[in-house]
Amino acid sequence: MRSKVIPIVLLLLMMCSCGTVFGAEASGEAVSAVEAAKEELQLNINVVWTCVAAFLVFFMQAGFAMVEAGFTRAKNAVNILMKNLMDFSIGTIAFFLLGFGLMFGATNGLFGTTDFGIKNVLGDGEHWNYTFLLFQTVFAGTAATIVSGAMAGRTKFKAYLAYSVFICAFIYPIFGSWAWGSLLNGSGWLENLGGGFCDFAGSSVVHSVGGWLGLAGAIVLGPRLGKYGLDKKPKAILGHNIPLAALGVFILWFGWFGFNPGSTTVGNGEIGRVAVTTNIAAAAGAIMAMVVSWLKGKKPDASMSLNGALAGLVAITAPCYTVTPMGALVIGAIAGALVVLSVLFIDEVLKIDDPVGAVSVHGVCGLWGTLSCGLFNAEGVLGTGESTGLFYGGGFGQFGIQLVGAGACFVWAFGAGLVLFYAIRKTVGLRVTAEEELKGLDIGEHGMEAYSGFQIFTTT
Repeated sequence: MRSKVIPIVLLLLMMCSCGTVFGAEASGEAVSAVEAAKEELQLNINVVWTCVAAFLVFFMQAGFAMVEAGFTRAKNAVNILMKNLMDFSIGTIAFFLLGFGLMFGATNGLFGTTDFGIKNVLGDGEHWNYTFLLFQTVFAGTAATIVSGAMAGRTKFKAYLAYSVFICAFIYPIFGSWAWGSLLNGSGWLENLGGGFCDFAGSSVVHSVGGWLGLAGAIVLGPRLGKYGLDKKPKAILGHNIPLAALGVFILWFGWFGFNPGSTTVGNGEIGRVAVTTNIAAAAGAIMAMVVSWLKGKKPDASMSLNGALAGLVAITAPCYTVTPMGALVIGAIAGALVVLSVLFIDEVLKIDDPVGAVSVHGVCGLWGTLSCGLFNAEGVLGTGESTGLFYGGGFGQFGIQLVGAGACFVWAFGAGLVLFYAIRKTVGLRVTAEEELKGLDIGEHGMEAYSGFQIFTTT
């Protein structure tokens, strides 16, 4: 009897053992399936959020168009709108065909890439890569459209089309590859410098590049007729529609919630924190610009206050992820004061005609925002790493890296801009005739008026 029981018991034990193993395997497979589903869900959330952010940044084109049109004269409004339409349209194609590959392809040197073809960079068409292409395209369009404000009122339209191609296909992507190349397939030298160049959403990569290109263009182009008298003192050429400019600033402020929080490219709780630092800096910039303009001009200047909001937004773009809300307040406030002083300095001392203050807002305040990372980065406080900002115990290391990056940005963008604009001036021509400028570019370049029947072209 015992001989029969033992085999039965062994059989039962074996069956139980196999059941346990199979159960464990089934449980493991279930866990793996759950993890895979979670990863897929997170990827889809990332794609949705980054697309929404890209749509917001695209809407900033309307903001730039309204700001530039409002701050310039009525006789050039159609020209401003056409430039903002075409720099994004041309920039989209140029960046798709060449710029994206230069910026995010695997690098083989300071200016080179092994991936010129768009398919080589995008891979087999993964959803994320297409989303990333769209997000980076709207950033490239922003860099290009900044230039139009500094050169408003006297630039040939065909010249503008020409330099929009070069900016989006070559100048912007090259510096972008230095600072952001590793976001896809590349590896930029600024990223690998010490602890890495800090420019989370583009104070330098987007805004300073556009601002320094605008500075080069304004210098090569020269001032508008009547801007400087025989005594060399600047004369105010007032914008024709401040309400329109204000609408543009509010659109840009709204779009910046895609620009900065969208640069996380991840749908998680960090979006809210970055949105808070962005908003605080903008508000502080507007308030401080109002105060400084009030002290200097005895009146709270609306145009300076509007530019102050933009200055705060530009400055916080680099450090929005790495600073505290209090740090953002200080950064934005300094930017608001800086933009007023910079506009006056460029206009009165350097004698460079920048109709909308683009160089001050984007170039100068982009520079300040980039450097502020080396002062205010508080990763330790935020729980994202060890603080690298000077004011938070990080020493001068990060600040030195920021100086190198900001300097490289200026040398590259301003230098390339001078070469580009001089080349255009010698070939297709850069500036319209005096007669066209007096009548307005709407009539001379486009054969129409923005406000039909409301303009009399008798003065400058």
